Amino acid sequence: MSKRRHPPTGFTLIELVVTVAIVALLSTLAFPLAEVAVKRSKEQELRLALREIRSALDAYMQAVEEGRIAHSVEQSAYPESLNVLVEGVADTSSPERTKRIYFLRRIPRDPMFSDPTRPDEETWGKRSYASSHDAPEEGEDVYDVYSLAPGIGLNGIPYRNW
Repeated sequence: MSKRRHPPTGFTLIELVVTVAIVALLSTLAFPLAEVAVKRSKEQELRLALREIRSALDAYMQAVEEGRIAHSVEQSAYPESLNVLVEGVADTSSPERTKRIYFLRRIPRDPMFSDPTRPDEETWGKRSYASSHDAPEEGEDVYDVYSLAPGIGLNGIPYRNW
């Protein structure tokens, strides 16, 4: 019988160190990319929420112009609050005036807003029709909404100006 030596099985210390170094290098590259992906996802949610609210505000104004919502000439054609879009308003074009017009199912939350305890409506800054674009202020109506979140988007524009 011949005695053959079998080579030892397993990894050497050098192989393990090189493998750990490669994994560490790859993870340092992956974490910043994951953070950017999360930020991009939140920014997409912000764009969609702004579009949804602004479309509802425009639909409300269109309904006022069509005479489906009663309002005085002294008032603007925009709702008093965002909750009006969810609660609905009486449709003056329906015969019994029992039908309501709804513009939103719920107020979307600003995904960039940091305080989870605040109601959804309070996560948005509201601009009245009477205020200027450069210095938005709340007033008797809601003409536009903007994010209250500090910070700048990946596109280089502050969230407040979206």
